[in-house]
Order: sequence, then C-alpha cells, then structure tokens
Amino acid sequence: MSLASKTAAEKLGESAQGSSNSTAAQQSDNVAHALAGAGGGLFSMALTYPLITLSTRAQVESKRAQSSTLDAARRIVQREGFIGLYAGLESALFGISVTNFVYYYWYEWTRAFFEKAAVKAGRASKKLTTVESMIAGAIAGSATVMLTNPIWVVNTRMTARKSESNDQFLPGAKSTKAPSTIGTLLSIIRDEGPTRLFAGVMPALILVINPILQYTVFEQLKNILEKRRRVTPTDAFYLGALGKLMATSITYPYITVKSRMHIAGRDEPKEDMLATFRRVIKEEGWAGLYGGIGPKVTQSVITAAFLFAFKDYLYALTVNARRKIALKK
Repeated sequence: MSLASKTAAEKLGESAQGSSNSTAAQQSDNVAHALAGAGGGLFSMALTYPLITLSTRAQVESKRAQSSTLDAARRIVQREGFIGLYAGLESALFGISVTNFVYYYWYEWTRAFFEKAAVKAGRASKKLTTVESMIAGAIAGSATVMLTNPIWVVNTRMTARKSESNDQFLPGAKSTKAPSTIGTLLSIIRDEGPTRLFAGVMPALILVINPILQYTVFEQLKNILEKRRRVTPTDAFYLGALGKLMATSITYPYITVKSRMHIAGRDEPKEDMLATFRRVIKEEGWAGLYGGIGPKVTQSVITAAFLFAFKDYLYALTVNARRKIALKK
C-alpha cells in the first residue's frame, strides 16, 4: 500500500472513530440530562404534592362542591388526616420520574440534532431558535404522553379518590383505606378494560403545548442572559418559574378536561374531549374549566422552578461523576 493510501486510510479511520466517540458522548450527555430531569422532577414533586391533591380534587368536583383552597385542605385533613394530602404520591413520583426522563432524553436528542444541523449550515450560533425549541418540545412531549398516560390515569384516580362513596366527601365522614397504585391499576384494567388507561390522551397531546411554551420561554430568556453572564441555578429557578406561570395559565382548561376524562368510570358516559368541554361549560359555566387554578398554578410554578434548579445541579453532579470514572479507567 502506498504512503498516500495509508495516510488516507488512517484519516478515514480516525474520522470514523471520532464520529463514534462523538455519538457515544452525545448519547451519554442525553442520558445525563434525562437522569437529572428525572431526579429534579422527583424532588420538586415531593415538595409540592399537597397542592397537586388540592387542584386535582377541585378539577374533578362539580362547581357546587368546590370551596376555597384552605377549606378544601381542612376537609381533607379532617376526613383523611395529613396523609390525605399525599394521596397517590407513590404513583406521582414514579410518573414524574419516568415522564421527565423520557421528556429530557428526547428533548436533548432533538436539540443535538438541530445544533449539528446549524453547524453544518454554517450558522453563526448553534443555539436553538424559537421554532426549533418548539419542535423539540413537541417531539419530546408527544413521546412522553404516549408512554406515560396510563401512569397519570392511575394517579388521578388515586388523588381524586373517585372510587370511594360520595359520602366520603361529606364533613365528618370517615375514609376507607386508600387503594394502592397496583390495586388501582388492576381495578381499572379488570373493570373498564386496558383502553381506559389511555383516557384523556387527546387533551394530553394538546397539553404538549404547555412544556413547549414553558421551555421556549425558558430557553430564549436563558440565551439572552447567557450573552451577559453565566446562568446560575438561582437564575434557572426564576426563569423556570416564569415560563411555567405563562404556560399553565394559558393551557389550564385542557388540564381540567384531562382530569375529568381520567376519572370517568365504566358506568359513566364515555365522552370525547369536545363533549367534555361542552358539558363542563353547560353545567358549570366557563369558571368550571378553571376549578383549582390557584393551587395548580402555585404548584406548577414552584415545581418548575425547583425542577430547573435541581436539574442543573444534578446534571453537574452527573457530568463530574462521569469524568471521575473516565479518569480512573
């Protein structure tokens, strides 16, 4: 083999190896982001779960049964004890961990794709544009909804305690033992069929716009701030809170409709998304679509803020641990 041929072959081999290393590094980075997102979601969900319980119950109760947030909290504690504020916590923690892992993995995978395309196109900056951020969020959100909807159906049932007698909602009534996650899952499959685990998929897919709005606001504000200085976890906390506040306020009616569809039992009419919208508006007025918005917005903003702060911190820990392991090899 000539010297020129050997040199060309060596360069080709180095290029292939470099490409392989780059792909492996990107894959590792995607997993690091996914693990950080799952951990951040778990911590933030655990901190704010009582607010989720209050908002979910307000979403699924009729307008006549709704009361102020403090009154609702007092009734739950009186009837079920403080543990009632954490109904369905185990399924929620599992659900948020899976949801955030899947979401962040696909989001970072799509982000990496757009960044490589920007480099190949010779764009001055490889930072995601607003449209690219929205596309990345749509892909990640859609994949997450299809994979995790059954978990959230089970969680909504447990949080709302719909399976209990309506007498349980009367003042002073005693609560029966809360169903387990597995028990609720098996009960739904046995009594209503596996397809019921995908109730509310349509509003959930539309709600993909929620994280799209959230992360688009977050990314664009972060990009602006990065031009001036390094973004700290505290900055991420406030940017995440602002993004979630805007997203949840805009999309809240779909959250209510999704919750109503999640709790519809086998003896209740099977309504599609539009029918549920019409029924709520007819029976309760437009205000019925915003039941529990106070605790929900508060919970969403606090959760998102802690999520971004925790995620950045956990991502840094994951990357540092990976580097230490690599140095030991």
